[in-house]
This record gives sequence, structure tokens and C-alpha cells, in this order.
Amino acid sequence: MNKKLYLLLIISGLHILLIVKIIYNMASGAEAQTPAAGEENVLEWAAKDKRRFLHAVYRVGDLDRTIKFYTECLGMQLLRKRDIPEEKYSNAFLGFGPEESHFAVELTYNYGVDKYDIGTGFGHFAIASEDVYKLVENIRAKGGNITREPGPVKGGETVIAFVKDPDGYIFELIQRGPTPEPLCQVMLRVGDLDRAIKFYEKACGMKLLRKKDVPDYKYTIAMLGYDDEDKTTVLELTYNYGVTEYTKGNAYAQVAISTEDVYKSAAVVDLVTKELGGKITRQPGPIPGINTKITSFLDPDGWKVVLVDNADFLKELEKK
Repeated sequence: MNKKLYLLLIISGLHILLIVKIIYNMASGAEAQTPAAGEENVLEWAAKDKRRFLHAVYRVGDLDRTIKFYTECLGMQLLRKRDIPEEKYSNAFLGFGPEESHFAVELTYNYGVDKYDIGTGFGHFAIASEDVYKLVENIRAKGGNITREPGPVKGGETVIAFVKDPDGYIFELIQRGPTPEPLCQVMLRVGDLDRAIKFYEKACGMKLLRKKDVPDYKYTIAMLGYDDEDKTTVLELTYNYGVTEYTKGNAYAQVAISTEDVYKSAAVVDLVTKELGGKITRQPGPIPGINTKITSFLDPDGWKVVLVDNADFLKELEKK
């Protein structure tokens, strides 16, 4: 073999090796992108899932006193009550209709604890009423604490009022026409509204129903949920200008949301927390003793959310 031919073969071989390396790198790059595509598929589950708000959980110092206030003053129904002496607590579920289709509040009384710190982060619950003036007079007649007399909201026409329950939890009363869900809001304060909106959209599959900035009073609110505000319960997030942190106290605990699959839902949350913050506090699986499958997590502001398997939740209600 002459020298020229030999050199030509070497050069050709190097070209082939270079081409093979380029093809390999391109293939490796495609493989590296595959998880991202997989992540997109995982994230799609939250939007496809059938979800609704089930209940909000918080602690009270006198269960019977709070039940009396909610039923006699606010018009709620006592849906169920149970005592767990081996774990030294009792709880009660109240709302405006059966838990199978309505949002409820779950009140927890821990033996011997008569007072809790609500903190600065929890805002209020809201109740829609066809006549806020009449509702307030009923609350006043029964000794309730009216913290804002009924009247049009500042800068608007909607009639509202605020009352405080015996433990200090605030309820906003909103005048509306007939609604399928009177227990209509849970309001929480957050330090970064856009981040919180993105989190609840991605992790919980909620829709941003509306966002309103009120510069005169230095706050912005966002309403998120699974249907229109006048049809179902929504989450109201409030950002006060310049305030990035709030105290949580030890009174308000969490909100529970239904899901068709806690395992898929937890996978979504896991991805979103890596992007936006927050963390999973309970891996998906059944609760010992009752076998209802749940997963729980904290949002970027530290608010706790529990996702509950819907089929298991309905079975649990059948046993009540």
C-alpha cells in the first residue's frame, strides 16, 4: 500500500469516527430530554384529575361551644362527630350539606387544650348568604362578635360583613343569590402571589378564576378553584405589599382535596416542589386502621394540603 492511500484511509477513518461521535451525542441529548417529556406527562395528570375541596381542618378549645355557634348562628349542620379517647381528641364535621357533595369544616378538640394561636397567616372562611343583614342580626342576638358591620365592600357593591367565632376564627359573610355551596372560601396569606398561583395551578390542578390588585389598600388577591366562585368553594390567596412571611400559629391545620389517584398526584407535587418550593410531608399510601389513601404536602408558604383518594373517602363516609 502506498503512502498516499494509507493516509487517505486514516483520514477517512477519522471522519467516520467523528460522524459516529456526533450521532452518539445527538442520541444522548435526545435521551436526556426524555425525562422532561415524561415530566410534562406527569404534570398533565393534575389538570385531568377530578378534584374538589373536601374540608378544612382546624383546632378549637371547646368543641360543643363551637358546634353551637356554627349551627345556631351561622346556620351550619352537624354532619358527624366522633371521640377518639385512645388518642385523646374529638372532632366534628359541619357544613351546609352532605360531605359527599359539600365542603365542610373539621373541628378538632385535643383533650385539655382550650386555646390556640391562629397566627397572622390565616385569613378567614367565607359564607355566602342571601341576606347578610338578617344573618348578622341573628348572630348579634345570640351574642356573636361582629367585627365589621354589613355594608357594601369598599369600592364595590357586594354587601359583606365579618364575624369572629368563639376561638377567634374570622368568617366573612358575602351576600349572594342562591348557591349550591354556601361555605365558599378559605383565605390564606402568602408572601409571593405569582409563585403561589403557579404552585396551585400545577400541583393541585386549580384554575385561576380571578386576580385583583387593590393599590389603594396595598394588597392583591387571587381566587383559585375547580369551578366558578358562585358554584363551589374556592381558595383565596392574599398578598399584602412588602410582606413575605407570616406566622402560622398552631390553630389552622390544613385543607383536604379529593383525587382519583394519590400516587399520580404525589408524583405531580414532587415535581412542582422541586421547581417552586414546598415539600411532601407524607408519601402516598393508606392510613393505618382506616385504609384511606392520602398524601400530604406543604406549599411554598408552608400551608398544608392533603390529597385524599375519593373512592376511599366515600367508603369512609358510608361507615359513619
